[in-house]
Amino acid sequence: MKTRKYDTRWMVGVAMFVALQLVLQITGIGLIPLPFIKATTLHIPVIIGAVVLGPLAGGLLGGVFGLCSMWTNTVASSALSFAFSPVLAAENSGASGALKAVWIAFGCRVLIGVVSGWLWIGLKKLKVNDFVALPVVGVAGAMTNTVLVMGSIYFLLRPEYAALKNVAMEAVLGLIMGVVGTSGVAEAIAAAVLVTAIGKALLHVPALRAKPQMG
Repeated sequence: MKTRKYDTRWMVGVAMFVALQLVLQITGIGLIPLPFIKATTLHIPVIIGAVVLGPLAGGLLGGVFGLCSMWTNTVASSALSFAFSPVLAAENSGASGALKAVWIAFGCRVLIGVVSGWLWIGLKKLKVNDFVALPVVGVAGAMTNTVLVMGSIYFLLRPEYAALKNVAMEAVLGLIMGVVGTSGVAEAIAAAVLVTAIGKALLHVPALRAKPQMG
């Protein structure tokens, strides 16, 4: 059975993507404040890292994304920050609210990298061309983020979201679907383009790819 050798090159590759995420975070273009949510570009390095370095790296990078999200929503809060900041959630709903925020901000983001990495592996085993596989993984990774986050808000924080938007509980699903169909689709299209362009180039950089070994 082939297993990936997590050598120095792999660790350097992960560190490079983490550094990119931190640049996006520090410059403010990783999480862009909108009236009721923060649009993100931090999922792009997660997806590309999962393609180039594998699902484990993708999961780690997703975790970094989650930590950045929790930090930003704590120190520069918006109307919906209680869903992403364990600190703010704990102030409103105690430990249960904090756990919900950790899942939404951190757990959902870890799964972006895991899903993207394993989907890439599956597509390559099927010998799907890179110019088809890369945008598919880009869209899947972006939609994993949007669907899991907004879906979790719906199932875990529906009363709070209804109060925030000043609507009846029955209207929340429509609002959630509206976010998925607008900003979610826009992020998916951007991910398809960027993951294809950047991923194709990085797949040809030997220094970023650990050689698989027999084990």
